Amino acid sequence: MTAMTSTSRPFLNRRLAEFGTTIFAEMSALAVRTGAINLGQGFPDTDGPEEVREAAVRALRDGRGNQYPPGPGVPELRGAVAAHQLRRYGLSYDPDTEVLVTAGATEAIAAALLALVEPGDEVVALEPYYDSYAACIAMAGGTRVPVTLRPHVEGEASFRLDLDELRDAVTDRTRLLLINTPHNPTGTVLTRAELAAIAELAVERDLLVVTDEVYEHLVFDAAEHVPLATFPGMRERTVTIGSAGKTFSFTGWKVGWITSTPTLVAAVRSAKQFLTYVSSGPFQYAVAEALALPDEYFSAFRDDLLAKRDLLSAGLAAAGFTVFRPAGTYFVTTDIRPLGESDGFAFCRALPERAGVVAIPNAVFYDHREAGAPFVRFTFCKQTGVLEEAVRRLKAAAG
Repeated sequence: MTAMTSTSRPFLNRRLAEFGTTIFAEMSALAVRTGAINLGQGFPDTDGPEEVREAAVRALRDGRGNQYPPGPGVPELRGAVAAHQLRRYGLSYDPDTEVLVTAGATEAIAAALLALVEPGDEVVALEPYYDSYAACIAMAGGTRVPVTLRPHVEGEASFRLDLDELRDAVTDRTRLLLINTPHNPTGTVLTRAELAAIAELAVERDLLVVTDEVYEHLVFDAAEHVPLATFPGMRERTVTIGSAGKTFSFTGWKVGWITSTPTLVAAVRSAKQFLTYVSSGPFQYAVAEALALPDEYFSAFRDDLLAKRDLLSAGLAAAGFTVFRPAGTYFVTTDIRPLGESDGFAFCRALPERAGVVAIPNAVFYDHREAGAPFVRFTFCKQTGVLEEAVRRLKAAAG
């Protein structure tokens, strides 16, 4: 018998009505149903360092984190995050007042936007963007204003930011810039000059900035990761987001963090405490040890992904795609038009049956869907043999 309600209003909050099931859930389910190789969702198919996993086991056995950890995060992890920021970037943060541990970067994004954005505020974000950005802006009642990274194919194909377009997007209603570098899904790494221009704009217009830097340790070739908070006038207005999942290949642990000023951290914590309150207790201790790993770990991690980037990029090019070889992250964006295709959604939904491989249509990351229509994202954070088999299948499907 169908339950009756006293209202005809839809159950789902209207702010979320435009967001259905995420494309990641749809495509991962398609991979399972067809037995296809899943190069869509960005999770590694091997665990991270054994010593980090053992640190989590040790914390469990020692009874550390099995009950509610402190709301801001365990002191060991907050101290490790502060030490990491100082060692890597020369940024000094007080672990007691300027670091907050979150349930992954996704919660960090949600808590920051819920805390800092009010109805009517505009949030300028780089398009294409991670899908939770749009949903979190909507939940906060803000208005998202996309600034599109444009494809350029002369020389090394890449996506680039138009700084004039960014400046023109800022109005008197703009509250916050939402910046992601290294950038998912395009693989763009913003340069020092671009970041300096963003910083000057934020200071000039007195804007807050939330910067998603979860791929900070995955930059390739001549690219470098420079935190936006290092620029003049930015530390006091920037909320920086980091994550253990992307750097240590334990995405299921959901351990992220923010660093900022005491007042901004307190504001984000006010929202975060009503989301998960706390999470991942034993894993926090393990991540504290992971952040203290020697530089050789981070270099080897990057070099391994660099080789996989080159393997998949070359294979995709050989299969007929135009490849935007990423300067960072573990995703590569391709253009399907050389294959005689133009609809990324249709292409990705047919690809598992046609080639036994799953990818993600970039259009899901755009407000301007037509701008992203011909682009498709693949991930290369998989075992080398898996990538080699995916390349073989894609080449075979291409004829």
